[in-house]
Amino acid sequence: MPAQHGPRRARIAFSDAAAKQLENISSEADIHALDRALVVLSVDPDAGILIPGTTAGPQLRQYTDDVEHVRILYFVTALRTVVVVAYIEV
Repeated sequence: MPAQHGPRRARIAFSDAAAKQLENISSEADIHALDRALVVLSVDPDAGILIPGTTAGPQLRQYTDDVEHVRILYFVTALRTVVVVAYIEV
């Protein structure tokens, strides 16, 4: 009997601005909190709420974890295989 695999996760990519923000995070606790939030988004890209705006292009979403104090602005590619992180607050 073949092993059951969990749901396929989306790959996480960072915009240039988010990559620079990521470089400036030095606290182990902040890195851990961000990692947990990114895992949530990779498993469920719809976890965040839509930010009102235009419907042209990808729709920007916001994921907030009040326990870990993390806020991520992101969008999901058309095939839902990549989550592109645009902005990070930790």
